[in-house]
Amino acid sequence: MSKIKIFALGGLNENGKNMYVVNVDEDIFVFDAGLKYDNDINLGIDYIIPNVDYLIEHRKNIKGLFLTHGHEGNMGATPDVLELIPEIPVYGTKLTLEIVKKDMSKQQIESTKFVEIKPHSKIDFGTNSIFPISVTHSIPYAVCYVLYTPDGAIVYTGDFVFDSTMQGNYKTDIGKLAYVGKQGVLCLLSESFYADKPGHTSPNCRVSDFVREVLVGTKDRIIATILPAHYYRIQEIFNEVGNTHRKVVIMGKQLQELIYKAIDEGYLDIDKSMIGTLSDLESPNALVLISDEKEKPFANLERIIKGFDKYISIRENDTIFITEPSYPGIERRLAIIMDEISMLGADAISLSSKKHLLHHSSREDLMLMINLMNPKYYFPVKGEYRNQYANAEIAEELGISKENIILKLNGDVLELVDGENTNTLEHVETDEILIDGKSSGDIGNLVLKDREMLSENGIVIISCTLDKNTKEIVGGPEILTRGFIYVKESQDLLEETKSISRDVISEAIELNSKRVDYTKIKNDVREVLGKFFYDETGSKPMVITVIQEV
Repeated sequence: MSKIKIFALGGLNENGKNMYVVNVDEDIFVFDAGLKYDNDINLGIDYIIPNVDYLIEHRKNIKGLFLTHGHEGNMGATPDVLELIPEIPVYGTKLTLEIVKKDMSKQQIESTKFVEIKPHSKIDFGTNSIFPISVTHSIPYAVCYVLYTPDGAIVYTGDFVFDSTMQGNYKTDIGKLAYVGKQGVLCLLSESFYADKPGHTSPNCRVSDFVREVLVGTKDRIIATILPAHYYRIQEIFNEVGNTHRKVVIMGKQLQELIYKAIDEGYLDIDKSMIGTLSDLESPNALVLISDEKEKPFANLERIIKGFDKYISIRENDTIFITEPSYPGIERRLAIIMDEISMLGADAISLSSKKHLLHHSSREDLMLMINLMNPKYYFPVKGEYRNQYANAEIAEELGISKENIILKLNGDVLELVDGENTNTLEHVETDEILIDGKSSGDIGNLVLKDREMLSENGIVIISCTLDKNTKEIVGGPEILTRGFIYVKESQDLLEETKSISRDVISEAIELNSKRVDYTKIKNDVREVLGKFFYDETGSKPMVITVIQEV
């Protein structure tokens, strides 16, 4: 019999940053390593990943990192994790590992041990084993994982929907899921993103009919935004374009490479003759595809709107088609973009987030998964806490006892000893690592505080030159400001700032004529000017004092 600990380093009470840890005695299995993008509260932060100090501390016991699919919320932090723990084996399907390797090459991280898995092929780890099962999502070769332990199976669903129309690389193997359920599932970890939405997600995740309406009802050029990682949406668009006389023009080298490689590898079933060149860009029969990255929503479209793209500009008879429904955090940005398009005289069409859904499981999908798995313990994951709670209510409605439904936050541990919940209060320390650009370390709160101060109140730089021998002021103080005041209309304030700075510096030199404490001078100038600026303007700019000797 075993002692099993299950907890999240990220992914609970949030969207993205998914990372779930299952500790079976001494063996550690990590499922997904995702990132999430910042909501502009943390200025300049590109993305956020889980703190993996626990994994670093127990690195010798980690059997592998198991990725469910190639979306950034589930695998985007993998290169950052591997930079810290390069010896961890990474398991995933072919497409998922290709995406990870590409991200690693961008960040110039050395390769690690990649293990390509095949759905329905068991991987043994002593008394434990991993069994991947195909599930349906908006990207091919998505899988859920079954971790077999001596006390029963632990199942992590990843992202999934039940949609019988999605075949081939998107098909769910319901038979295998049912088989696992009949063997006995100790704990089911299931996503919660759409747990509060009634019915099945399908057919609302399919937009072929809507795309067809746009193509037929639009007589001129269409500019469509897509998320590159949503392969199924790209396939839907090409399927419908194939029934028209339009040519698809793919904008951007990265998007072109992604689509052509996906065609060559069989991830997309597209006739390349449908793809045009830049010579087709001005044609009224063109459908122009531009990528829409989640970290910078509508950045490429906005560049075109503002006239900064050297290849394409928006005409009055264009139609701009947003091919993905809005998701939490971009509703306001989408509204602004739609207004900007209208001001240019073009038409704007977007998918309704109420009628059109992403490929995540709704209430009936979750019910079906629970019925197939019939778990002893149910652990809602992936989503805001309200989504987790709605997911828990579904499980209770289906007869799972309230005591066996696990609602946790990141770091809270579910401990199962001999298959029974010990109701432990153990908590693993968790945190967020803020990544800015190519920096691999946490940016930290002090840096963010400085950025916040600069953005709100600006900066004032005091520059002063002293004689090296006499320590007398021979130049300045000179005042440089950015983002604080309008200089032309504030000359009196600047002159007063110079006078105060000179007095503070001179006084400090007279008191310490033998050995000048420049650190104290800088602190004194900042303190005195800070109070002066607040009294005069109501603002608290960042004050930096630079003193040099000649």
